[in-house]
Amino acid sequence: MAFVLDASVSLAWLLPDERSEIAQRLLLRAAHDRPRAPSLLLLEVGNALLQAERRSRLRQATRLELLDAFTSLPIALEPISAEAMLRAGELASRHALTLYDASYLELAVSRDCPLATFDQALGEAARAEGVAVLDEARA
Repeated sequence: MAFVLDASVSLAWLLPDERSEIAQRLLLRAAHDRPRAPSLLLLEVGNALLQAERRSRLRQATRLELLDAFTSLPIALEPISAEAMLRAGELASRHALTLYDASYLELAVSRDCPLATFDQALGEAARAEGVAVLDEARA
């Protein structure tokens, strides 16, 4: 079954100091169940890796290797329409989320997919909206 993944899960796949068993199980699942994400995922992951480099968590060569690995993952990136942005804005307002985080929830709601996130507030908002959150039992 397809699922929506957010930047927190993607970064747990990529950053050595954020890796976890559940992240690795979700990565394996992604090979079979092509995950979806709003296209802003590219910018969020790219920016987080750049910040990791600037904070000396990564070398530039490692950041570039990780970006290459990330962009080769089978993730269906979906453009963000004006309508989706408005729906995400409503979710952001209702659940005190950033518009960025709410865009992942909006996609999960509109595609009737579970959401993979390590962000506690986003997970709680998803559950409140009736969206299944992939956790250790479901990864």
